[in-house]
Formats: sequence, C-alpha cells, structure tokens
Amino acid sequence: MNKAVFLDRDGTINSDEGHYYIYKKEDFIFNPGVIEGIKRLNEAGYLVIVVTNQGGVAKGEYTEKEVELLHEYMCSELAKAGARIDKIYYCPHHESVSKCKCRKPSPYMIEKAIEEFDIDKSISLLIGDGTRDIEAAEAAGIRGIKIPKNSDITPVIDAILN
Repeated sequence: MNKAVFLDRDGTINSDEGHYYIYKKEDFIFNPGVIEGIKRLNEAGYLVIVVTNQGGVAKGEYTEKEVELLHEYMCSELAKAGARIDKIYYCPHHESVSKCKCRKPSPYMIEKAIEEFDIDKSISLLIGDGTRDIEAAEAAGIRGIKIPKNSDITPVIDAILN
C-alpha cells in the first residue's frame, strides 16, 4: 500500500489573494514553501495528490480546458524544481448550478484516489485551508490538517516528515 498527502489547490498550493477564481497562469503564484515541500514529500515516498473544487467551470467563468492548462503549467513549474504531483482530481461542478457527488466536502475525489493508488488511509492525510477540505478528509477516513489561507506550508511538511 502507498502513503499519500492530498493537497487542496487554491489557498493551499497557490495564493488566491485578490482573485475569486484562479484559472490563468499569470494569476497563479505558489504559496511559500510549496515547491520545496512537494519535493520533500516526493523524496520521502509520499504520493502527492491534488483535490480541488473548480466551481467556476459550472458557473461559466472558465472552461475545463483552462483548468487543465493551468494544471499543466503548475506541474511544469514543479518539475523544474524536481518536484511532482502524482495526480490531480478536480470537481467542475458548483452547488448553485447542479448537484454532484465529487465536490468537497464530499470525500469522492479522495476515495477515488485511495482506490486508484492503493493508498493506506492510516498513514495518509490532507492539507487544506478550508473547512470543506477537512470535512472531506474526515469523511474519507484520513487525517485533515487545516492551515491558514495562503500560508507557508513548511511547518506542516516538517511535522509530517519528522
């Protein structure tokens, strides 16, 4: 079985300061410690999996193609530093438009990854900046760690690895 760290995207991996939705690479700024933190998790044998709500798609603010292009950019920037994300799951739905089974706080995206990657829930966790992130983690049976929005992730990575 594998161990994994699940990461929320907006507010955790990248700053969402001053933006309601982040879907353009020029608006994407990594939060402090994220690139090095992901690299350290990779080196320690953790799968790094992103689970993110992207409700702006359902609201017509941007397209799934734009989400995917931004994710390609994010992964290419990480690769330049020798870091990688093993998989990105995103929910393009929004409760104001339609119901779905994947939008956090539903554990669906986490459960899908647990099954796909044979993840051991007892040694895996999620880091996120929102209550719905932590609720999704708990519903999936993994630990959730809530961090302040747009904060330095280094202390959390240190705690996981030490």
